[in-house]
Amino acid sequence: MKRLDFPVRIPFVEVLGLELWAFGEGRSELRVDLAEAHLNSWEVAHGGVLMTMLDVAMAHAARSVHSHDPGQGPGVATIEMKTSFMRPAEGELRAFGQLLHRTTSLAFCDGRVLDGHGQICAHASGTFKYLRALPTRGRHVKPLQRRDTPKKES
Repeated sequence: MKRLDFPVRIPFVEVLGLELWAFGEGRSELRVDLAEAHLNSWEVAHGGVLMTMLDVAMAHAARSVHSHDPGQGPGVATIEMKTSFMRPAEGELRAFGQLLHRTTSLAFCDGRVLDGHGQICAHASGTFKYLRALPTRGRHVKPLQRRDTPKKES
């Protein structure tokens, strides 16, 4: 298995150094090799890193069923997420997302993070809404930042 390009541009994910390793058929896998910036005061992965990995893994599992679409189908927005932390996370972390059920507008997903020894560190369930665009302040609509879309100059 080799590293893949994310189908959409997510600057926060790029800053964290998350890598996409699997994407398709309602499943995804992300990896990150922990660096000092990922750690909390106990020198283990910060809970926010784990929650972000779970959120992104589940969102990509939800999106993956549209990977056959030329434009990669709609984006997703997290509606709700419940996370349980089971043990401190160290080493290279792997997050797995799985689509459990979907409707026309919603996706119900499950995710887990394993540490460098293959032990589960965190588990989550989440609900995601399929969106073509995101309405923002002033009734403006923001399009999804796809990998193949050139970045706007400021």
